[in-house]
Amino acid sequence: MKDLISYSDFAKIEIRLGTIISAELNNKLRKPSYVLKINFGDEIGVKKSSAQLTRNYKVDQLLHKQIAAVINFPKKQIGDLISDVLVLGFPDDNNEPILFSPDKKLVDGGQIY
Repeated sequence: MKDLISYSDFAKIEIRLGTIISAELNNKLRKPSYVLKINFGDEIGVKKSSAQLTRNYKVDQLLHKQIAAVINFPKKQIGDLISDVLVLGFPDDNNEPILFSPDKKLVDGGQIY
């Protein structure tokens, strides 16, 4: 286990729910990735992210999928893309990401608590 943090530290991390509205393969990187456009609702809007999901997901499995992402990290350059958000997932048995996703449809932009 890592160092303990306070609840106020956790509260600084803005984890929101969004729906993937576009997923395009990016083969220009060392490890193939998808460029995702994610709709976080009217208040936040559409944000981009690069995610190494090609081992576990096809484009049609990603479209319209609701996922969780950290939206208040600084933007990060990943290859030729500026990533706006960090998509969240857990490693499978091969250490490949499985997206953190609700099991029922919820309102985009909802914040984790």
